[in-house]
Amino acid sequence: MKEKIRIASGQGFWGDLIDAPYHQVTKGDVDYLVMDYLAEVTMSILQKQKNKNPELGYAKDIPPLMERILPVCKEKNIKVITNGGGVNPEGCANAILEIAERLNLNVKVAVVLGDNIKDQIDEIISSGCELNNMETGESINLVKDKLLSANVYFGAFPIVKALQNGADIVITGRTTDTGLTLAPMIYEFGWKDNDYDLLSAGTVAGHILECGGQASGGNLLADWESVENLAEIGFPIAEAYPNGEVIITKHENLGGKVSFETVAEQLLYEIGDPKNYITPDCVADFTSIQLEDLGNNRVRVFNVKGFKETDSYKVSCSYQYGFSAIGNLTYSWPQAVTKAKAADKILRKRLENLNLTFDEIRTEIVGYDSCHGPLSKKINEDDVNEVVLRIAVRSRDYNSVERFGKEIAPLILTGPPSVTGFAGGRPRPSDVVAYWPALIPKNLVKPQVKIMEA
Repeated sequence: MKEKIRIASGQGFWGDLIDAPYHQVTKGDVDYLVMDYLAEVTMSILQKQKNKNPELGYAKDIPPLMERILPVCKEKNIKVITNGGGVNPEGCANAILEIAERLNLNVKVAVVLGDNIKDQIDEIISSGCELNNMETGESINLVKDKLLSANVYFGAFPIVKALQNGADIVITGRTTDTGLTLAPMIYEFGWKDNDYDLLSAGTVAGHILECGGQASGGNLLADWESVENLAEIGFPIAEAYPNGEVIITKHENLGGKVSFETVAEQLLYEIGDPKNYITPDCVADFTSIQLEDLGNNRVRVFNVKGFKETDSYKVSCSYQYGFSAIGNLTYSWPQAVTKAKAADKILRKRLENLNLTFDEIRTEIVGYDSCHGPLSKKINEDDVNEVVLRIAVRSRDYNSVERFGKEIAPLILTGPPSVTGFAGGRPRPSDVVAYWPALIPKNLVKPQVKIMEA
């Protein structure tokens, strides 16, 4: 058993800093590089791509990245774990193996399969699992024929199995963000599936790492101006120990900041019931977490408690909901806000007179209330140079959305004065993706690990 391991966060989402993973493996010592690419909407995008081309369906950033870092990872014996396989982990693995062969590197890649249940929905329903919406109780039959994706959230243990089989790289589909970091701790320290406090400690570490630079000074609310060199931000690293204690740090030769505040803010990200943070591996008690700022970009995370895992997996489904369009107009001083509000009122009246059907009409005045909405403070319009009126509509009726787009431009000559910057308004077919969360008994889904070698 190792005395400690260093797990580096390399991506917080699909589209994160391209250079971050390279810096994590070249600017200092790490044992693992973990990269989180997936979100609910990402899965639907990847499924659409795979529908058009069966060889796609994974994060296309990964192959060029691996070509860049694979020689370094092999030389330093750094293992890579990512859920960027999306809906086609095998396709992603094949692309990596082609690169390894071209670089003359011997690489063992493991893929975790079984999370994609889109083609098994009828069979699952017939078994007695109705896949009802876990928030509304509605039947999935309402959207079954419109599904774009349906994926089970697996946890850390399939990744552990892949590591036990000697994998250098593990590519998964819809694995939990936290499982990517927890898995190497289980593997290296020999934690058992009933070591709930330890599993919860690793889960907390994974939660801190999952958003990349957000735990090392990015997007920091507390004294954000104190964060140095965000242009070359160092992503967080979890220095993990067998007893479950973790020190969050970063490479010293990169920018950013790891402090009590950066870690504490990330801990609050996407938290519902803090005492019951549910994952497939355990239920972590976030109220038990203790932090100690050790200085020098090192924060100790300890005393984490947890409970037994539930008997269900979460299923993340996405489905086509309809159409949307967004139109913009810019109004200038004087009375920029008043003009924008008047234009919005005129447009809404015209849409009403046309008897168009919308599920939602949303108006924002950028520069005034687009962030805080009705909580926005009143302002002196004499101090406002310009604002952008942004109006969005959503509907299952394409014709209504299309007609909305034709009502924006006329406001230029038939509405308030001092207007410019017309843009948008045209609908995009089937672009609205809605989310359907459900639960499925664990005994109905089995993760599979497949080893592939160059």
